[in-house]
Amino acid sequence: MTTKELAAELRMTPNAVRIMRHRGQAPAGMRVGKGVLYDRAVVKAWQAARFAADPLAQRALAA
Repeated sequence: MTTKELAAELRMTPNAVRIMRHRGQAPAGMRVGKGVLYDRAVVKAWQAARFAADPLAQRALAA
């Protein structure tokens, strides 16, 4: 998955994903040439971990 594809899935801009990656807040990616590729399984695990850590999401599940 490219940075652009990840951004579309997260409903963010590619630049926002790049900033998150720079800050260490994005899923792990692998540099290939000038771009970065993300493994879909890693992205799904990262999303699940963020969902589990989000208090608002947990309140929604409890209701």
